Amino acid sequence: MPMAWQDGDPATQAATEASPYVFFDGRSNRRRLVTVMFGEQLEIVEASQTLATWPYADIRRADGPPGLLRLTCLSAPPLARLEIRDLARAAEMLPRCPRLDEGSSRGVLKIVGWSLAAALSIVLVVIVGMPLVADRLAPLLPPVLERRIGEAAEVQIKAMFGDMVCGNPAGQAAFNKLVNQVQQAVGVENSLQTTVLDTPVPNALALPGGKVFMFRGLLDRAQDPDEIAGVLAHEFGHLLRHDPTRDLVYNGGSSFLIGLLFGDITGAGALIFASRSLVTASFSREAETGADTISIDAMRHLGRSPKPTGDLLFRVTGKEGDRSLSILANHPLTEDRLARMSAADQPASAPPLLSKEEWRALKAICEPNK
Repeated sequence: MPMAWQDGDPATQAATEASPYVFFDGRSNRRRLVTVMFGEQLEIVEASQTLATWPYADIRRADGPPGLLRLTCLSAPPLARLEIRDLARAAEMLPRCPRLDEGSSRGVLKIVGWSLAAALSIVLVVIVGMPLVADRLAPLLPPVLERRIGEAAEVQIKAMFGDMVCGNPAGQAAFNKLVNQVQQAVGVENSLQTTVLDTPVPNALALPGGKVFMFRGLLDRAQDPDEIAGVLAHEFGHLLRHDPTRDLVYNGGSSFLIGLLFGDITGAGALIFASRSLVTASFSREAETGADTISIDAMRHLGRSPKPTGDLLFRVTGKEGDRSLSILANHPLTEDRLARMSAADQPASAPPLLSKEEWRALKAICEPNK
């Protein structure tokens, strides 16, 4: 029974030196030590038996290690190959194969072309595909799933800004009164959760599942309830439009979608990345315009002017040199938006949303209860 040659075996090396041609017929993995005959076609012979004949015009060079010429044949089985380990014998073979390197540059160009196509497809998926997926998917997510996403994002919020929740009873009562009025004007569900965090950052943001955070830093800069009411209406507008969920799906990308398919939502690394982006990233101009529209309509419904909201945002950005942690970090305010809120100014047609005493209590919501 013949024994298979093993690389490194002295007998194999000796035989290879005696016959520098190694042939694989493409039908088995057997290595054959052969000789070649140059006639009208290349004849591959083993022990006086012709194993194959290759037309010279069909012979092509294949990739191989240095010091070895590896050949294939278009008319032979795809895996068939002839290896020549002697440079002198290789030099004897080359002039007989007029189309030896034909197609090699074409193969390189094909690889480059497919690589560029793959890169372009990735870019298109990120720029076009993911926004479309996010737009379609966000409104379809079940409320229970949005709440789970919001809870995971809340962990990131409190890790970045602290988890000191303001709860002065008088201030909380005033805050609840303001929230309820704005909530009814916007038309969001009663299950919405609104919290004031004790942090000097002048910000407010909405999370998937109906969670809204107002930061003390923004209350400190506000001068009347209408300013805060407009900001709340803006955040409620984002929730009504599913903007936070859409933004999270977009930033989470394909990793988020894979996690969604396999039920790994709160444990996915993509969710951690995307939830952090809700704090630092900006909503699109379309999302901001839509939330502004809801805020303006809500303030009119309440019989109050939308202009104070623009005054508050201008006050924050006008005095704060660093906008990285201001309300503009995730609510980019342009001159056009300021002008739009000012243009919507109207005389008050309803009583103040809070009394002077309630407004003072709201401003002190983060102070210890005396």
